Amino acid sequence: MDEMKALSTFVRVVEAGSFRRAAIEQGVTPQAASKLVKQLEVSLGVRLLHRTTRQLSLTDEGQQLLQQARTGLDTLRTAIDGVKASRADKGGTVRVTAPRSTRATLVLPLVAAFLAEHPDTRVDLTLDDQFTDLVAGKIDVGFRSGATLDRNLVARRLMDIQLLVCASPAYLARHGHPRTWDDLARHTCTGFRHAQTGKQMPWEYLDGDATAYRDVPAAFVTNDVDAEVQAVLSGIGIGQLPSYLAQPLIREGQLVHLLTRHTSARVGLFLYYPQRSHQPARVRAFIDFAAARLR
Repeated sequence: MDEMKALSTFVRVVEAGSFRRAAIEQGVTPQAASKLVKQLEVSLGVRLLHRTTRQLSLTDEGQQLLQQARTGLDTLRTAIDGVKASRADKGGTVRVTAPRSTRATLVLPLVAAFLAEHPDTRVDLTLDDQFTDLVAGKIDVGFRSGATLDRNLVARRLMDIQLLVCASPAYLARHGHPRTWDDLARHTCTGFRHAQTGKQMPWEYLDGDATAYRDVPAAFVTNDVDAEVQAVLSGIGIGQLPSYLAQPLIREGQLVHLLTRHTSARVGLFLYYPQRSHQPARVRAFIDFAAARLR
């Protein structure tokens, strides 16, 4: 027996004054409504209603249950209505996760613009270079770079990320420009250690139309992309950096883009979330805003 349904039917029968009218309101047959109330009486071990062919009346136990059930059902309806209203309301908190390297050039400018348009919404941002389990972390939306994401997630590719081989003008003045990939063996390079595996990432490049990979010996290795950018800027060596960090520095003359015809753009920045349906309005608004702004 569905106790909540049986309680609701009992209250409806009393308020309507008959099983027939209560059944019509609930979209069931009078026999089904009567059966539910009888099952409730059996479960409780007391009679709740006096029944005659013409009228219904409450027993003392029925009167006691009616008062308590009405209060409980009213509280439940209020809670349900509140959740429905909050789903349509853009107020509340959007919980977001993103890699640390995206915060300055991508995520924080996006969040600032979003909050300017949605002042009733709050954003709780967690910076984490490891892939975040949205459900376990109670996260609404995540940003992640890569070629693909888990098929169990809804993922939208927002932008391509080129992997740019760069060096500072000072480094190139001292050591010269590499002209081919083989020339890199004669240069000092930097490397990035993957947050999930702990292994140094091979450099990725285009060899004709095909994507190729090469392990580049590195004098400096880090698990922080921002630290690698700073190492390249300081002249430690040549590095392969994501375009969203390197391109502004190239435009400003702080970095020089090398081996340009081998640049790979297989990787992208993705927005991912657990499901499409039943999203609060604030989460839907953030997803749509991010997709429109970063495309």
